[in-house]
Amino acid sequence: MFPSRKWLLVGTALLAAAIVFAALGPEDWQVRLGLHWLVEHFLGFFGLTVLACLAWPRPGIVAAVLLPFAVAVEAAQGLTADRTPDLATALAAAAAVALAALLADLVLTVRKKRGKA
Repeated sequence: MFPSRKWLLVGTALLAAAIVFAALGPEDWQVRLGLHWLVEHFLGFFGLTVLACLAWPRPGIVAAVLLPFAVAVEAAQGLTADRTPDLATALAAAAAVALAALLADLVLTVRKKRGKA
């Protein structure tokens, strides 16, 4: 059974909060996956976007909200003492949001066309 929209929204908010905490919280509290940091950023924002598109199936609007969010989280690292913002990281996060939103839009379009056939 597919989770209700309410739980998907809660999961989206929790994942967004976890990303913000990982980006701005104490460095020694970070959980690392053992992957390259660009891959970790890409996977985090890709997952956030997929979850947000499941909760609210408007990929264009989801991308319009999450793209500036991804860049702002990276830019906010300039306000911390132990981190510096990085353009490559911001671009990886933005690419993840864009790719996930495009894939969600493709899936929704195919589902809609199959429903008409």
